[in-house]
Amino acid sequence: TALDKFLMLDSLHATDEDLYFKILIDYIDDYMPVVYTPTVGEVCQKFSHIYRYPRGAFISINDKGRVREIIENCPNEEVDVIVVTDGQRILGLGDLGINGMGIPCGKLSLYTACAGIAPEKTLPVTIDVGTNNPEYLNDPMYLGLRQERVTGEAYDELIEEFVTEARRRWPNVLIQFEDFGNANAFKLLSDYQEKILCFNDDIQGTASVVVSGMYSAVRVKGEKMADQKFLFFGAGEAACGIANLLADALIDDGLSREDALAHCYLFDSKGLVTKARTDLAAHKQPFAVDAPDTASFLEAVKTLKPTAIIGVAGQPQTFTKEVLEEMAKLNERPIIFALSNPTSKAECTAEQAYPATKGKALFASGSPFDPVE
Repeated sequence: TALDKFLMLDSLHATDEDLYFKILIDYIDDYMPVVYTPTVGEVCQKFSHIYRYPRGAFISINDKGRVREIIENCPNEEVDVIVVTDGQRILGLGDLGINGMGIPCGKLSLYTACAGIAPEKTLPVTIDVGTNNPEYLNDPMYLGLRQERVTGEAYDELIEEFVTEARRRWPNVLIQFEDFGNANAFKLLSDYQEKILCFNDDIQGTASVVVSGMYSAVRVKGEKMADQKFLFFGAGEAACGIANLLADALIDDGLSREDALAHCYLFDSKGLVTKARTDLAAHKQPFAVDAPDTASFLEAVKTLKPTAIIGVAGQPQTFTKEVLEEMAKLNERPIIFALSNPTSKAECTAEQAYPATKGKALFASGSPFDPVE
């Protein structure tokens, strides 16, 4: 199985790092989906049960006030890149707590294999403030704190202490925030992006890849970005990050910011994000539209007539046959981006998208190594 392959590679990583990266580099097409998506989702879910080799730094809320000691104990003399998570929103799998460490470890392996960053200059970090996942709270083998998540001032102080101490020891380190919950992700990016070298992969990294893909799709259509209308299924970090960068692309195409934002629509768990709603989080408000409330994604497609639908909510099979067929009616080449990870959470598959649109769809997925695709 893919998990068995991961365990064999993990053993190799622990015993002969040079050989591990040699194999990963030479056979990247074969082993990237084992080291990262889609296998990493299962790895994270079972992390506490398959944990054998210590890797990275674990910092818990109980370490508050002594994070410097932990950072000083790290054997890495020089660190260029830290990938840090608190495990609250791992892929489309939700709150995995300390089990989310599989993501920073896997991602940094790819940074070495694909970008040539020396492995000894990378550091995966997990911030353990508890978990609200009852499965792990009741699991005697769960390695993290068996308590509900700490929030508020204590949480903020722990993150601040970690950032301060990491930069004190490695002043030029890049800190990548990974798979934080929506509220913390937007807040951390707002708090730190003008102060330190950092980025949020779910908000900014995902956006850069998706907008690149959108440019390719628009080029195939022989149209301009300004000709497109984008409807998102989802309104969290990924959706808002992509929508903001798409707005920048539309501005580059000659639109005003107000007009650019009006080309991007969000659909969340309560339906279409409209100006009539009073419960909108700050990151959703710029995309609220003057339109009738609708709780049906199919109705939103019919009403708004988008040229592209983008799935980033982790809700599987939401791009139904009816939705896909409606997109094909509205567009000669409908753009269908079913991006939720892992594949089990995808809004649809290529195998579903192409027949429903009679082969017209310009399709992209979040798990490009799925054999079906």
